[in-house]
Amino acid sequence: MSGDDLPTKEANVLKGHEGAVLTARFNKDGNYCLSGGKDRTIRLWNPHRGIHIKTYKSHGREVRDVHVTPDNSKICSCGGDRQVFYWDVSTGRVIRKFRGHDSEVNAVKFNEYASVVVSAGYDRSLRAWDCRSHSTEPIQIIDTFLDSVMSVCLTKTEIIAGSVDGTVRTFDIRMGRELSDDLGQPVNCISLSNDGNCVLASCLDSTLRLLDRTTGELLQEYKGHTCKSFKMDCCLTNSDAHVVGGSEDGQLFFWDLVDASVVSSFRAHSSVVTSVSYHPKDNCMITASVDGSVRVWKA
Repeated sequence: MSGDDLPTKEANVLKGHEGAVLTARFNKDGNYCLSGGKDRTIRLWNPHRGIHIKTYKSHGREVRDVHVTPDNSKICSCGGDRQVFYWDVSTGRVIRKFRGHDSEVNAVKFNEYASVVVSAGYDRSLRAWDCRSHSTEPIQIIDTFLDSVMSVCLTKTEIIAGSVDGTVRTFDIRMGRELSDDLGQPVNCISLSNDGNCVLASCLDSTLRLLDRTTGELLQEYKGHTCKSFKMDCCLTNSDAHVVGGSEDGQLFFWDLVDASVVSSFRAHSSVVTSVSYHPKDNCMITASVDGSVRVWKA
């Protein structure tokens, strides 16, 4: 894919949040997306038609992350109120609130079977919660981090997390083993390549770093954007050919995965780009910003 085929044309603007939008995520098939923000709400959209479908309200503070199950029936969310919420999508009701984090919760993810939610918090811990039991206690706590845990990814057998302590840590759940890769800079977001072989880490020295998951080797660094004080997403395109990341000045960057050259950059928002989510199949992407909007981009 050349720079011409990248989603750089604005297709829709999703407006409705009052205040900064902190997270925006496609669902598994890319037909819908969810956003959450400072106004304590989660919003469900059809981004391709620019339609707002439903608003979910129950959080007492800002919503920092949201994730939907593969069958689109449940949502998990987290934020400044230190709780992890487990929602029913169709009724809009909260099924359960998981309490246990001592501070704000930065990130949440369902496992593949949507039976477990893993959350990452400012209290330097990862916590796993069982969605099927009625217990609100975590089934596992991982607290080997030396600072806030900002981001989490799951594979079938592993939990991978990025922390302000400068590490990306991989926990093999079956083997009970922990691997730690020290990047030497605070990590504020991680995402996996689609083939699962690499992890992309956004660091607070305005650099994205690509690591080989098996060896921990640093494969490439991507620069040009500004990332010094905000939690901002990064991801790879669905073909793994390009790296995508936002900037604190409202710009969006596409880098060539292999040679790290900037293939495209443009002003996507009037303020910090907090979130980027790439469509699972098409050349389409959504971005969210402190400017209060979610924008849909197509090629």
